[in-house]
Amino acid sequence: MTEAPDLSSGKTDTDENFPVASVLIHPRHRPVIMAFYRFARAADDIADNANANAEDKLHLLDRMHRGLFGLENGTDEANTLRLALAKHHLTTQHASDLLEAFRRDVVKLRTANWDELIDYCRYSAMPVGRFMLDVHGESHSTWPASDALCAALQILNHLQDCGKDYRALNRVYLPLDALGASGITPEALAEDKSSPALLGVIHSLAQRNAHLFTKASILSDSVRDTRLALDVAVIQSLAENLNTGLTSRDPLADKVHHTKPEALGLALLTTFRFFARRWLPKKPQHLTAQP
Repeated sequence: MTEAPDLSSGKTDTDENFPVASVLIHPRHRPVIMAFYRFARAADDIADNANANAEDKLHLLDRMHRGLFGLENGTDEANTLRLALAKHHLTTQHASDLLEAFRRDVVKLRTANWDELIDYCRYSAMPVGRFMLDVHGESHSTWPASDALCAALQILNHLQDCGKDYRALNRVYLPLDALGASGITPEALAEDKSSPALLGVIHSLAQRNAHLFTKASILSDSVRDTRLALDVAVIQSLAENLNTGLTSRDPLADKVHHTKPEALGLALLTTFRFFARRWLPKKPQHLTAQP
């Protein structure tokens, strides 16, 4: 029987598009965050392995689920996360929700429409933000803005990797109704360059994704923990900039990513604006007499 390590991609937190437990996060939170990340990375590797069959993948994901809840001696990642969550009095629900997304990745290769894409993000991305907020003891009132940001980040990733996902995994996250309305099929994603019709779909989806970033824009100011709030602000700034690029560029022909100097420059500018907004005294509001 195939085991989880057999399907490992070899990726680590340094290979992700956005930092995991960055230097901005307080060291006391990093062990449980890294346990959550390694659990998610292992499950993602299982779902994305092009050589394993669906039956083996689903068996391993179910084993991770049972290990997460202590129902059997699960995978190392599940056992480690279960203990870490218990130590910090954190729920297993967010990790369990992630497994639902990975199960879908195994058995569902197409996305019908935008609503279905958002529902996928409910399991693939939103639990990550909710987990991070729980780790820091933040109010659940921050969840809606966090959900919007996490969905926007996930959709950004889908747009960046739409060609690679199709060629490597025959997986299409771009809504089929949007492709069909432009008279194209998923096979268009196999090309080295987008057709004008496909490019129009990608640009339109990036523009729609920008509305999610707008909904998420209050999150950083809503988070009490200064380190986490700054981390959120930097991630949103970097991601919004990439999403703007996808409203005009072609992810099949171009690698829509930041260079290190670009990322550093944006991060520093965001940091300056963050502290100016958070710490500098606000201008007094002048009251006017009522007539």
